[in-house]
Amino acid sequence: MSDGQLVGIVLVSHSAEVAASVAELAKGLAGGGTEVPVAAAGGTEGGGLGTSSELIAAAAASVDRGAGVAVLADLGSAVLTVKALLAEGDELPDGTHLVDAPFVEGAVAAVVTAATGADLAAVEAAAAEAYSYRKV
Repeated sequence: MSDGQLVGIVLVSHSAEVAASVAELAKGLAGGGTEVPVAAAGGTEGGGLGTSSELIAAAAASVDRGAGVAVLADLGSAVLTVKALLAEGDELPDGTHLVDAPFVEGAVAAVVTAATGADLAAVEAAAAEAYSYRKV
């Protein structure tokens, strides 16, 4: 990416703790180099389990650097909430994409790839490729 802007990453979970922990893990595994803008959008405004369109929209706005925003979600209604925000068209920054990827492995791959200065398509591809990570 020639302009030096980085893809932002938003991690949407039903749990604020899970979203924050996965964000911390992904940033930690990306190493001490380029600081990728990563935001956790977990739980509800009141701190309960669930998803919040307001928290997701605020997180996306906070990581938008003009190179696109990759959103990874953990479970069904988190995905549906992101899809609804995308359908509304004006709640999320331009260039926001919901990425079809496993939550933890995809987040790590997305952050590591974004840290290289890769564009949104490459970040999405790296995160989606995490589905093929074998454990046995």
